Amino acid sequence: MDAVRAAFATGVERRVNDVRIQVCAAGPREYWLARTGMGPQKASGVASRLLAYQPFSLAISTGFACALIAAEIGALLAGGDVMFDGAEASSPSRMIDVPGPERDVLLALITRSEQSAHVGRFVSADHVVGRASEKQRLARSTGAIGLDMESAALATEARRARVPFVIVRTVSDLLDEDLPLDFNLFLRPTGWVKGIAMVLGAPSSLLGLSRLRRQSLTAARNLTAFFHRYVTTMPTNDTGAGSRSETP
Repeated sequence: MDAVRAAFATGVERRVNDVRIQVCAAGPREYWLARTGMGPQKASGVASRLLAYQPFSLAISTGFACALIAAEIGALLAGGDVMFDGAEASSPSRMIDVPGPERDVLLALITRSEQSAHVGRFVSADHVVGRASEKQRLARSTGAIGLDMESAALATEARRARVPFVIVRTVSDLLDEDLPLDFNLFLRPTGWVKGIAMVLGAPSSLLGLSRLRRQSLTAARNLTAFFHRYVTTMPTNDTGAGSRSETP
């Protein structure tokens, strides 16, 4: 959230439909930033409340992602198509795609000016995918370039509200690396105790956490840089609102 917020000179906090947002301006255009929290349920709940409040010209799923292709830490991953692959699903869902003119402008900017960016399909899971073997399975079965937990839910709500939708994320972990911990433990109310016990029982995991922190800082810097370029290069003779749905 801080990475996207840093792209704007000013911002005002508001509460809309029980959702806390940052309202930021760039020229005559207004952008709403909202933290959804991790996972499809939280993302769907926040997006449905915001998208029901007023019309938007674009909804953006942003934050960090796992690369499902060969890519560098901090690389930009973008796309409009996303599918869902849940633990109980026998196969990935159909692609969700909500096109629109504002999305076309953003993707054209990425294609034109971001030499290290990758544009393609995304896949969302309902849990933190930490093993390289599972990442590689998803890459083979979906053909996606990036993996997260929220974009499919956000795209579903955007389609329901008839708001164009796009994904813009930066790489925080790679296709061939394992995460240092099972972060799914921390998503459960009682999982924190087990998670802390895991760290204490395997001090080597601290090295992995330190590596992941460095990678996340690189991803955050590049996310700020992209959104700064985006909001400062958009036309200033029109007005529009951008809804940004942000993961932690």
